Amino acid sequence: MVNGKVKLTQLTEEGQQIILRYVSPGEAFAVIAVLSKIPYPVTASTVNRVSLLSWEDQVMLELMKKYPQLAINSLSILANRIQEFQDRFRELATERVERRIARALLRLASQTGRKIDQSILIDFTLSRKDLAEMTGTTLYTVSRTLSQWEKDGLVSSQREQVTILTPHQLVVIAEEMSK
Repeated sequence: MVNGKVKLTQLTEEGQQIILRYVSPGEAFAVIAVLSKIPYPVTASTVNRVSLLSWEDQVMLELMKKYPQLAINSLSILANRIQEFQDRFRELATERVERRIARALLRLASQTGRKIDQSILIDFTLSRKDLAEMTGTTLYTVSRTLSQWEKDGLVSSQREQVTILTPHQLVVIAEEMSK
């Protein structure tokens, strides 16, 4: 992707949307569809104005044969995604909701954060519902958690925008360190 942001989602059988990840400029996605010759198993939707480069799967396979480093890079991307999904699965299975929300915000901040004084603005539209879909929890739980963190001075959460006011405190929650 050249610029913008893409949201990758899947729907459960019950119709609940799960956000798998956000794709940022410079990142590739849909590599699995090329290598496995299956339709892309997620829905990709733009979050804001996007420019991207794409190639037909047959063209991509021919390029990989001609330039093996392209295939190696694609495997590296897939290995990183597998590691990321293993970490997310572990988080969902074992971690408290507050810790999952903190980790998700820190992940987004590292991908798209813009430093403003001592704070970090997550620089794209992010609703509480999006955050709930990313962390496997309910909208109510995310709202309650963010409201408490706002009272504690950790975050500022306006309509579909989150600013991390004290990143270190969020790291403390994410890593369950003692204050």
